Amino acid sequence: MPSIKSTSRRTFGLAIAGVAFALATAGVSHAQDVRTIKIATAAESKPLSWGAIGVEPQGYEPDVLKAINAKLPQYKFEMEGAADIAQETGLVTGKYDIATGGYYRAPAREKQFLIPESPIGASLIKIYSRKDSGINEMKDLVGKKIVPVTAGGGIYKFATAWQEQNPDYKIEITASSAGIPYPDRLKEVQNGKYDALVLPSNLGEQTVIDQQKLDIKASEPVAINNTFVLIHRSEENKALSEGIDQALKELKADGTLAKLSQKWFGEDITTYMK
Repeated sequence: MPSIKSTSRRTFGLAIAGVAFALATAGVSHAQDVRTIKIATAAESKPLSWGAIGVEPQGYEPDVLKAINAKLPQYKFEMEGAADIAQETGLVTGKYDIATGGYYRAPAREKQFLIPESPIGASLIKIYSRKDSGINEMKDLVGKKIVPVTAGGGIYKFATAWQEQNPDYKIEITASSAGIPYPDRLKEVQNGKYDALVLPSNLGEQTVIDQQKLDIKASEPVAINNTFVLIHRSEENKALSEGIDQALKELKADGTLAKLSQKWFGEDITTYMK
């Protein structure tokens, strides 16, 4: 009898050990299946996104990215703030898998990156100028010195299209890739180096104007654009792009994007999302 009990105990112990091993193996396998996704978010664009390297990014886009990640458990999103020029350079080289920063869809970007069809948000393009400038709309920029815009970017595309539609008004738009932060650009308008800055209003300009007491005003919106997630172009990232596209569709449909918009912008920008 003791021998039978001993054998039973050994058999039971082996069975438990086998189950434990199987669970441990499954845990290792699951951990290996979860792919880490490196994401660059805007570092100085409150309330859209802000937070330098080593600081947890905050704002509308980081919150949306967290909501997307909750729907895509096969990925682990890791975010860090980065300057505009560092974002796109890092995305091209593969340092980052994703970049967000109020980006518009543009032909040059469509060639370089994967861009989900569903937008992550919407931005209102405004003109920032000194309060005594008399600048209120695009036509008022004729003969004015405008802060250079990102080559191939959304503002460049908008300004070029506007010029084609309004050939009687010649405005000078210069393309640049200098990557100078928006707060510094606003100061250049303040000190007279430039007459105007054309930018989406969701990058934190008003916060800078208020905090630094700049004598600058924002015009009424001159255009409204959807904003998108940019993804490093690779075969591996095609599934990631498709997953993000579907997640954004669901987050818009269930009201999550509207709630986050109200939280960070004080209005529902999803009403502008085409």
